[in-house]
Amino acid sequence: MNPSTRLDLVDALRGFAVVSIMLLHNLEHFDLYHKPGGQPAWLAALDQTVWDTMFFLFAGKSYLVFALLFGLTFHLQFARRAAAGEDFRARFAWRMVLLLGFGLVNSLFYQGDILSFYAVMSFTLLPVAKLGSRTVLAIAAILLLQPYLWTHVLQALPQPDVKPADPASWAYFGQTTSYLGSGTLWQTWAGNITTGKAAAVLWSWENGRFFQIPALFMLGMLAGRAGVFALSDANRTFWRRTLLLALPCFAVLYAATKGIDVTAPGEALRRPLMTIVKSWSNFALMGVIVAAFALLYQRGTFVQGWKAFAPLGRMSLTSYVAQSVVGTAIYYGFGLGLYQYTGATACLLIGAVLALLQGWFSAWWLRHHKQGPLEALWHRATWLGAASAPLGRPAS
Repeated sequence: MNPSTRLDLVDALRGFAVVSIMLLHNLEHFDLYHKPGGQPAWLAALDQTVWDTMFFLFAGKSYLVFALLFGLTFHLQFARRAAAGEDFRARFAWRMVLLLGFGLVNSLFYQGDILSFYAVMSFTLLPVAKLGSRTVLAIAAILLLQPYLWTHVLQALPQPDVKPADPASWAYFGQTTSYLGSGTLWQTWAGNITTGKAAAVLWSWENGRFFQIPALFMLGMLAGRAGVFALSDANRTFWRRTLLLALPCFAVLYAATKGIDVTAPGEALRRPLMTIVKSWSNFALMGVIVAAFALLYQRGTFVQGWKAFAPLGRMSLTSYVAQSVVGTAIYYGFGLGLYQYTGATACLLIGAVLALLQGWFSAWWLRHHKQGPLEALWHRATWLGAASAPLGRPAS
């Protein structure tokens, strides 16, 4: 199998995930939630429609696509070094320490940074890297079931009407608005790396992402083993079947979230059940998105449009960090402070312009360089002390 045939689709899909994440972050003002007042009724209604549509399509799904491809990249790197007679796991661990560093820098600007989470949770791949595919699949399935949240369901069953305590993350998020909205750059950095990071970690734990993300890493690794992202007739059949399975699963699970919201007897029971089923619903819609993207790409439908995402995908680290730096400068108090004036429609347009500019920059940069600037730095630092760094097109 030619690795480039697999990476072409993967790069484009990763770039698509980067763009969808960027659009959502703009709608959220990068976690500085605010609705401008004094808008005409038609614009307020349009803002609500844009918000609902974008969050329905991408919230809780785009980061899953990113996680799936992260696991795939791990497999490609692991397999490449194994073919050379080396065990990549120690080098991967060092690589993730470096990623944590990038993530912490990014966290100074944006408290919701996912790089630091991925870096820490990526260590779950090390003990399963050499396990059989069925065993890894079973472990991923258990993680996707959200075992921790089920303990909350069981605890709530005897007295579902008892009002539960507020999630711990709420108190921390409540403290972030002041420095995000009116703080200096230094106050924002200090707040994001302490209060903001605590809020993000607690929220991720409360919403089951500490189980869901490692599961997607493992599924991505299995997808790499199976070679399902290669451009082939067999894989078109695989993605068609995936789409036909994921669509009805999503429909049922999405309806179940609405049913739980109405019929669950009390908040103590409703809250964990809703979180569990919503995580499954997001996973199913992620499957729809990936399968549809793969089919459209392989069929050649608007292929040049899909390929336009590939430079962003090849420079995903640079693109992700850059959107945090630029986006927070646009919306936060230390910058232009546009959070006060922009609703969802304006933010979507701003995000689209930024995505186009980033796509243009990425394509231009890659015409002159093999990797993005942060990707090149990460690659060189990864192979410090090695006799020779691996040659060929990088997997990420």
